[in-house]
Amino acid sequence: MKIVFFGTPEFAVESLRRIHEEAADVEVAAVVTAPDRPAGRGHAPRMSAVKQYALSAGLPVLQPEKLRDPEFVDALRAIDADLFVVIAFRMMPEIVWNMPRLGTFNLHGSLLPRYRGAAPINWAVINGETVTGVTTFFLTHDIDTGPVIAQRAIEIGPDENVGSVYDRLMHIGADLTLDTLSDIAEGRAVATSQLDMDIEPTPAPKIFTETCRIDWTRPAAQIHNLVRGLSPYPAAWTEIEMPDGSVATAKVFATRPVDAEAAGSLTVKCGDGQLLEIIELQPAGKRRMEAPAFLRGLHGVAKVR
Repeated sequence: MKIVFFGTPEFAVESLRRIHEEAADVEVAAVVTAPDRPAGRGHAPRMSAVKQYALSAGLPVLQPEKLRDPEFVDALRAIDADLFVVIAFRMMPEIVWNMPRLGTFNLHGSLLPRYRGAAPINWAVINGETVTGVTTFFLTHDIDTGPVIAQRAIEIGPDENVGSVYDRLMHIGADLTLDTLSDIAEGRAVATSQLDMDIEPTPAPKIFTETCRIDWTRPAAQIHNLVRGLSPYPAAWTEIEMPDGSVATAKVFATRPVDAEAAGSLTVKCGDGQLLEIIELQPAGKRRMEAPAFLRGLHGVAKVR
């Protein structure tokens, strides 16, 4: 079976690697990823994680600016792939996803129809879910609404952050991708309409800077979930009024609910009256550190707001 693989970030690399190295009956005819983008202080072009792996594996790479570009569409048609596989890529036009004879399937980081959208893993943790997973589904017109092929679930620990969940789903997702490829190739794949799953869809929209701001008037449990749902990236943040009256921002990477304030701790009273201790943070312009190290560097009392 000849496929074209579409993906950009690290999350997609594990599946591409497993397909290339383990799926003996699958030929990765091309890899489509984002164009190189300027990054860092020198603004040097940076390759996507998927491109870096594809080049190391000797796989052909396509990097269209626009997916409707006639030259790119013609290049895809010339490959004559049986199937397209999409993982963590941008929205695709019908002229692309409807091209291969076996269709196009996507690996999504949630148990669809729950958490449709750009940031499903983050929002599952932010909302305090105890279970999430991965789904393979065939692409259709509306994003993340296509018929489900297969799913695999995992539990989320009460203090687990999104980085840990992301890593586990990346590996479980690669397993599911290989299984889905095999099922499609052997004619065993049975797709189920999401409308028939009797599950209320939930959104997982893109996360913006203001989404990450901590509102200390909210209940402690909600703030704790927000912090771990954004840690380590992009990270929740708050303002801190310094002893000299200046206001600084700080990313917050870890918190824990506590019953009483302890000496040498950075503890905040939340909107429900419960206490939340900041464990790890990164003041703007400084290194990431544990809260006691931050407090030792102060000459007076700081106020989180």
